[in-house]
Amino acid sequence: MALYRDDGVVLRNFKLGEADRIVVLMTRNRGKVRAVAKGVRRTKSKFGARLEPGSIIHGQFYEGRNLDIVTQAETAAIYENLRTDLSRYGRAAIMLEIVDQITEDGGTQPALYKLLTGALAELDGSGNPMVVPAFVVKILVLEGVQPLLDACVNCSSKERLIAIDIRQGGVLCDDCRAGDPISDAARFALQDIFAGQVRHVLNTTDEETTIELEILASRMIEQHLERRLRSSVVVDQHLAH
Repeated sequence: MALYRDDGVVLRNFKLGEADRIVVLMTRNRGKVRAVAKGVRRTKSKFGARLEPGSIIHGQFYEGRNLDIVTQAETAAIYENLRTDLSRYGRAAIMLEIVDQITEDGGTQPALYKLLTGALAELDGSGNPMVVPAFVVKILVLEGVQPLLDACVNCSSKERLIAIDIRQGGVLCDDCRAGDPISDAARFALQDIFAGQVRHVLNTTDEETTIELEILASRMIEQHLERRLRSSVVVDQHLAH
């Protein structure tokens, strides 16, 4: 078996046998990796706590036929706010689940790794809820999806654009409306994010528009994935209150 080192973000983990876990990571150089962490559920485990979802590690692995093996894990970044703040944790969980769902095992994806680590750092530092909508838009760009936002996808009208449907390819006017309602403020913010003006949107979007975009972002990525996000239920319940 080949020994290798890599940095990785823990996307999720689950139990294996009595003492082990399977850890799913998005790594810097090898894309998505599944690896067995032996004995980490024992109380004397040296690095079990470093392999919780959202952790970023410097890892050493043995390459296996079906599953790799984690032999070392050192903390690469400490995001205390993601662990202690429920709203931050819930939003981080959405991003981790999205990356897990859109990726297959293997294959280098440096842009996705950079996007995920940057978004987690921003969310930990600022707690800005607009991080998740911006992250979703950037994911859609990486997936080759860029909805039309300045004209109705059905009739090309530029007036009264009041709805959005990713499956149809973008926004729709009052006469053609389908999908989810969208305000002008939310539509303009999405345009700015797609145009690369993420920092401007993070700094200027008001609370009402942010809440709207959080909900829209969940709908957009779920339409793209064609499945419901488990993690989004927690944030949706939080926003409802």
